[in-house]
Amino acid sequence: MKMQESPEDYLEAILVLSKKLGNVRSIDVANHLGYSKPSISVAMKRLRENGYITLDDSGHLVLTGLGLSIALNIYEKHLVLTQFLISIGVDEEIARKDACRIEHVISDESFQKIKQLPR
Repeated sequence: MKMQESPEDYLEAILVLSKKLGNVRSIDVANHLGYSKPSISVAMKRLRENGYITLDDSGHLVLTGLGLSIALNIYEKHLVLTQFLISIGVDEEIARKDACRIEHVISDESFQKIKQLPR
């Protein structure tokens, strides 16, 4: 399944924030990504409607199996690509920003070859 960049970013943000905070609310995602609360609310509604997240009884965002799978995939790409770019001499901040964009468009074949490079 191919997703658009923004939903992948939201799912990745929920994953990262859940590791950091435990429970994640929409406002946490808004603050993390630097988006407005209304934009995040619309996005979270779409993610719920498409089966990527649910809300628990306390209003916390919870990744479904499908959402978690996508988030883990994108997060792995982000980490590997960031480290790869740093290893070839790219500034850490630039590497993080570039990895965030590349992670959405890189082919599985190219990503697997980068993962196989010696570290």
